[in-house]
Amino acid sequence: MSILSHQDRSIAVVILNWNGRDHLETYLPSVLAHSLEDAEVWVADNGSTDDSLAWLESNHPEVRTIALGRNWGFAEGYNKALSQVDADVCVLLNSDVRIVSRWIDPVLNVMDERGWSVASPLVVQDTNPSLCEHAGAAGGWMDKDGFPFCLGRLFNEVEPVDAWHKQNREVFWASGAALFVRKSAWVEAGGLDGALFAHMEEIDLCWRLQNLGHRIGCVGQVSVQHLGGGTLQNSSPFKSYLNFRNNLIVMVKNRRGAWPLFAFRRMTLDGIAACRMLSQGQWKQFLAVGKAHGAFYLALPRVLRQRAMLRRLASPEAELVGWWDQSVIWAHFVQGVKRARDLKLPLSDRF
Repeated sequence: MSILSHQDRSIAVVILNWNGRDHLETYLPSVLAHSLEDAEVWVADNGSTDDSLAWLESNHPEVRTIALGRNWGFAEGYNKALSQVDADVCVLLNSDVRIVSRWIDPVLNVMDERGWSVASPLVVQDTNPSLCEHAGAAGGWMDKDGFPFCLGRLFNEVEPVDAWHKQNREVFWASGAALFVRKSAWVEAGGLDGALFAHMEEIDLCWRLQNLGHRIGCVGQVSVQHLGGGTLQNSSPFKSYLNFRNNLIVMVKNRRGAWPLFAFRRMTLDGIAACRMLSQGQWKQFLAVGKAHGAFYLALPRVLRQRAMLRRLASPEAELVGWWDQSVIWAHFVQGVKRARDLKLPLSDRF
């Protein structure tokens, strides 16, 4: 992998927007204040029906814009946007992220030092920066059943930020809220999977890249503040549908081994979760899980073709960092573990 110096490489911060003028008004000034010295800032508009583009033209002519015409979703929206952005490193940044200090060079310096192809900073809550944020926290891990979790967040349990979270670590996946990716790695992997629409797409990208021999990290010494739920609230049945469907698709596409066995186990666990939702009166969430499984079956022929292709491309020497061969469900809900640091994870010290 070729590493370019800051002076020799181009950097683009790309914000995907959909009817998000309010977020742009609130958060974009902080991005510009701490980014323009190091990067171009782009806003790619996913067919907004508000006046986002007109507002940008009037208030921030220094921002480069891309009009995508319609809502392609997060994954395909970024694919189409980055095909029009010529940069050596792209930063995929959510529109509800606040930047509080110079951040681009510090993250890239660690990526260069450690040979990472993808990284994110520590993600903390915008409303309370002393707490980790759900969307990535101090880097993502994956358990044996395909359940993603974060250093700093287990399910709905978020941790106060301390020195443990502020370490630079190699991880399984980096947060899509502020995702640094080398364009060469993006092209090699084929970008995001547009069929996912939204949610889990950054995990899928990182998993594919790890299988190709790339390395993923979290730069804990740099933090950004994320509002979260800017497009879909956690209580949204559509969000539950996307998460359950995409989790199955991503696991079958990328995990080594006999896919029918681990897919059956995972779908059984999903069924238990759905019954719990129904017992709590969350019938829309319950139906969303069933709909997600139905959509997974419909997508399975395509997913198996992708799996076969990806297995041919995968590096046999690739080491998966951030994979935990135990169950985070068991650890959290049965054993009562509240913090990722108490899971006795095999944290990588590879440099």
